[in-house]
Amino acid sequence: MDLSTLLHAVPLLVMLVKSAVPAAVGAGMGLGQWLVALPPCRNQTFESASYLVCEADPKHFSIELFWKNEDGDFYRSLHNLRSAQQAAGRTMLFGINAGMYHPNLMPVGLYVERGEQVTPAKTGSGSGNFSMQPNGIFYLSAGKAGVRATKDYLKRPPRVDYATQSGPMLVIDGKLHPKFRYDSTSRKIRDGVGVRPDGVAVFAISDDVVTFHEFARLFRDQLGCPNALFLDGSISSLYAPGIGRNDDFWNLGPMIGVFRR
Repeated sequence: MDLSTLLHAVPLLVMLVKSAVPAAVGAGMGLGQWLVALPPCRNQTFESASYLVCEADPKHFSIELFWKNEDGDFYRSLHNLRSAQQAAGRTMLFGINAGMYHPNLMPVGLYVERGEQVTPAKTGSGSGNFSMQPNGIFYLSAGKAGVRATKDYLKRPPRVDYATQSGPMLVIDGKLHPKFRYDSTSRKIRDGVGVRPDGVAVFAISDDVVTFHEFARLFRDQLGCPNALFLDGSISSLYAPGIGRNDDFWNLGPMIGVFRR
């Protein structure tokens, strides 16, 4: 992304750029390096709702999935995940819950961590948001992020480092999920992930209760993601110290952590 595009997408950065770039360049930091160093999360308003949006370019950030620690114990919370990463000498820039899970914290559907498949993809029918077809898979493969509908993914499964299945898809090839209704009355806190054409993974969590239709339009019309996936609803959690957000819901299943490379 070039600077003009970034400034158009994030108007609040204009003043910051004008004041900070000369100092950064004077200190020997290139403009590209300075942009990468910016906090990846921001507040954003779309239509009448407020959201927190976090972006991570896999070329500059490591996007990883976490479920259990090396001793086989569940992390259970973003707080525990952050603390464990700090103890390992790593700074987690932000973290978010990574999809749906059973009461025993086992992932629902496909889950791959560090190249190892923990649970297989779920393709059968069922109730609830996960089974609202098409559902989909968010994955990291060879340093690139992707979101694909499950059936499409399984037709041409890539070799992945990380993957998590959830549902429903929010946006499929630039179109909203066919079952979403503009006049829906189902409003909840929601979080999801999309991938822009430039390969940047975009995570969003609503501050306000929103419909699926509104949330999907955020990803397509505001965030520029031709494919996006719903991750979860009521227990949507975000850890983003750069903007002072530190949700600490307990008994979470899989989580996503993002680190600077």
